[in-house]
Amino acid sequence: MKTTMEIADVLFEAAKKRAAELREPRRALIERGLRAELTRPGPSARHRRPEPIRWVTVIGGLPAGLDIADREAMHDWLRGQR
Repeated sequence: MKTTMEIADVLFEAAKKRAAELREPRRALIERGLRAELTRPGPSARHRRPEPIRWVTVIGGLPAGLDIADREAMHDWLRGQR
C-alpha cells in the first residue's frame, strides 16, 4: 500500500543513511521497524501497576513576594537568587 506521512527531517535522513549502509530500500527498513514496534507488548499487556507518587513535603513555604501564578516574575525571582 502506498501512503504519505510526515517524518522529522533528521529521522528521515538517518533512515536513508541506514538503508544505504544495509544496501536495502528505505521501505524495508521502515517495515522492519514497524513490525518490531507492533510486536512489542503494548500498555494494555502490562499487568504491573505503576508505582504511586511519593510526595515529599517540608516545613516552610514560599518566600515573601514570590507569586508562582506569574511565571515571568517567578523566573526573575529565581535568576536573582543565584
